[in-house]
Amino acid sequence: MTSQLEKKIKSFSSQNIIDAMSVLGWDQTMIHGSRSLFKGKKIFGEAVTLRFVHFRKDLLEDLPKKHESPEYKAFELCGPGKILVASSVGPWESIGGDIKFLRLFQKKAAGIVTDGSVRDSKALEKYNFPIFAHSFTSKQGPGIMLPFSVNDNINCGGILVRPGDYILGDDDGVVVFPKILVNEIITITEEREEIEIMVKNELTKNPESPGKYYPFNDDTYKLYEELKKNQKPKNNFTAGE
Repeated sequence: MTSQLEKKIKSFSSQNIIDAMSVLGWDQTMIHGSRSLFKGKKIFGEAVTLRFVHFRKDLLEDLPKKHESPEYKAFELCGPGKILVASSVGPWESIGGDIKFLRLFQKKAAGIVTDGSVRDSKALEKYNFPIFAHSFTSKQGPGIMLPFSVNDNINCGGILVRPGDYILGDDDGVVVFPKILVNEIITITEEREEIEIMVKNELTKNPESPGKYYPFNDDTYKLYEELKKNQKPKNNFTAGE
């Protein structure tokens, strides 16, 4: 992705992505149960996936150990523009904490997304990178689940995540979309933003039911085409309105 395209995508909200994908006929891809643990943080980057599975003693014995463990292999694949996306076996189960995620901080990873939880809230806050998870937890992960595979297709929060998918998250949620949709998402979102500004301005000048124009319908596009002939819609709203 060029820096210009990346800048545009990063400026969008998670809702923008969902709306544009809906227009393209894709199902909604918000990862359920994953929310920003540090408000105001935005996350964007490519997914490096890590899959956890339920603990079994024989599996523990068979899996690679120490730095060869799948989780540490995944960490080493992370860096600028890369997000660790980890699927947990339960919302309160820990995928890691302070010492493990120090490595992601060192690698300058773009952040962490999981449908599980993370430990050590005070320490992680100091790392100052986005973390999207179910919650913080006191529980340990070992004995409950084991890191099993790296860069496989995973089910995270009910959503399929493939290695290299784009991840975008904000205070409203975290969403997943494939690279092939980037240009179409940008085109659709820019037009929808203009239309939404136009609809709000029109309903402010002539108060009536939003149903006349929203969801978008023939009247919406007719009004949009008429106004577009004259000038680009301007946002007359201020923050908080």
